[in-house]
Amino acid sequence: MVAIIDYEMGNVASVQKALNFLKIENIITNDHNIICDAQYIVLPGVGSFMQGMKNLTKKGLDLLLTEEVVNNKKPFLGICLGMQLIFEHGTEPTPCAGLGWIKGNVIKFNNTGLRIPHMGWNDISILNDTFYKDVNAKDFYFIHSYYVVPENKKIIAATVNYCIDVTASIQKDNIFATQFHPEKSQTSGLAILKSFFTQNA
Repeated sequence: MVAIIDYEMGNVASVQKALNFLKIENIITNDHNIICDAQYIVLPGVGSFMQGMKNLTKKGLDLLLTEEVVNNKKPFLGICLGMQLIFEHGTEPTPCAGLGWIKGNVIKFNNTGLRIPHMGWNDISILNDTFYKDVNAKDFYFIHSYYVVPENKKIIAATVNYCIDVTASIQKDNIFATQFHPEKSQTSGLAILKSFFTQNA
């Protein structure tokens, strides 16, 4: 069972639709008991870093998710804001502490000369192919104005160029996260989701 965390930050339904298509058992929930019993955790999200942290904290999910993912090593997939929130610090709209599972910061695109947010399809460069081996096309759907800067560059699994090279996904132990939306990235995104849950079975 996959627990898709509902903390009022959007796009849970599209994630569920993708998992249903892959016939992966899942539930959208913020129930602590269900999350503890689940085999996997997915943290999606769209919107402000600060609001995301407020919503997680209000529901007691910050401590619960830390226990399940960091201490109990439950397989975790973060998507978009869900990737950003696992870092130490964010800046949207003002400086704010994150979950702190990964050392690093989340900062805003600045002086790129390109449209912000970075929105639409873009090719990624794969550095760690653990969950990318069955991906035929490297074109994924992005929508973000902020990006993660990991302290340890070795955890970067893929990058995307938007005037500068930025982190498109990270992988560390039981944690895998993407700045792009695999659930909106058609066959390539579905291939990543299938690979993640198959390899962690």
